[in-house]
Amino acid sequence: MDIELTYRKGLLRSIGDVEISYGRREWLNGTPRALGAWPLEYQRLSTNVRAVGSVEITYSKWSTQPRTVGQWSCESSRFGARLLRVGPYELRHDLAGSRVRGIGPLEVFYDKLGSRPIRVRLHDDSQRLSDDLVLVLYLVLFWQKQAWEAAEQARRS
Repeated sequence: MDIELTYRKGLLRSIGDVEISYGRREWLNGTPRALGAWPLEYQRLSTNVRAVGSVEITYSKWSTQPRTVGQWSCESSRFGARLLRVGPYELRHDLAGSRVRGIGPLEVFYDKLGSRPIRVRLHDDSQRLSDDLVLVLYLVLFWQKQAWEAAEQARRS
């Protein structure tokens, strides 16, 4: 089953039927405020997601690498360059390691430039994404975008 990721004005607006909403001034601050019915909370003075609904997210002390998502632990590569697992969902990356190509039973497809995920394919017999998979997919794509933006900013400096 294919699930479309839709964008408007350069911002991710939905993952299938799950809407992503932004604040009133989205043109000024493109920070998502809700994933479906779940409000998104951020760490003070940071863009790190602290909670999605009632699911708390913790990070390692000196970096933006996630340590836990709710009761699930997260696993990163040896030097923390990329996320390898979120709870029961293993992440698969392209050869360069910069793009997530799969999350558990999901395969992620990108646009022609390879810069924006546009579709995911569920390799499972279920007819829709579970809430857990929506949560993990959103967080992984959010963290990937943050890493890309930080790398771009470092290149410009």
